[in-house]
Amino acid sequence: MGEVSTIGLDIAKAVFQVHGVDGAGTVVIRKRVSRAKMLEFFAELPPYLVGIEACPSAHHWGRELSGLGHTVKLMPPSYVKAYLKRSKNDANDAAAICEAVTRPSMRFVPIKTKDQQTALIPDPAIAGASAYDAQQCATRAPGRTRRRVGQGPQRNRRVAQHRR
Repeated sequence: MGEVSTIGLDIAKAVFQVHGVDGAGTVVIRKRVSRAKMLEFFAELPPYLVGIEACPSAHHWGRELSGLGHTVKLMPPSYVKAYLKRSKNDANDAAAICEAVTRPSMRFVPIKTKDQQTALIPDPAIAGASAYDAQQCATRAPGRTRRRVGQGPQRNRRVAQHRR
């Protein structure tokens, strides 16, 4: 077993999946790490190349891991998907990320600073929505954000025409 050279990190809400390979591509680390132990785990490791799928929380973890001395590269999820070999789960995603980050043709997303991310948060006052509307959007249940296909006035009109 060789020394780890590259780590693929699949981030989630509570548990992160770490997949590390050596220079020959042999799997050296395959481990689940809780959110609370994440920085502690990476602080014990020497600096490595760490690949993460780009999402809002990936920028936070990219800043944190860069602060520990690791080289962090974020990749768009659509580019990583091509390297997924089996069914989609955290371990397979981490392996695909680890594979994708080493590819010379891969395009990377720059890590945003905290200020850059804060600037992306929409301000309801600027967008023309009232504070009430903004609160309703924030508290709406995730499954209730869109209308279901086939409901609403268009469906009612079709049903009425069909019954004639």
